[in-house]
Amino acid sequence: MVMPRRKPIIEQKADAFSDRIVLMYKYLNANNIENVMASQVYRSGTSIGANVAESQNAQSDADFVSKLSIDLKEADETLYWLKKLHTGGYITEKQYESMKADNVEVIKILTSIIKSKKKNMGLL
Repeated sequence: MVMPRRKPIIEQKADAFSDRIVLMYKYLNANNIENVMASQVYRSGTSIGANVAESQNAQSDADFVSKLSIDLKEADETLYWLKKLHTGGYITEKQYESMKADNVEVIKILTSIIKSKKKNMGLL
């Protein structure tokens, strides 16, 4: 019997964060709350999980680093939109802090993976 592949921690965290982004987007839309920023955070927040999944099939170490570097940019953008939703009063302090904590955790993991891979490639 073939055992299923265990997902890397970044894939698990990115999937969970993307799920939270989807639920937040649905909440904002269902309550007719700020559609433009909700769409922006939805796009960037779900892109993180998609890019992580894509990175698992990178063609080379350089491709892997490139895909995760794009992911890091998307995670930073997501944090920006979360801040704007909070500043605008569209999400509560509690909602913001919870989403921010998960977002920052993903950023830290991505940064660590990228640095480690670049070091192994002799780029750092």
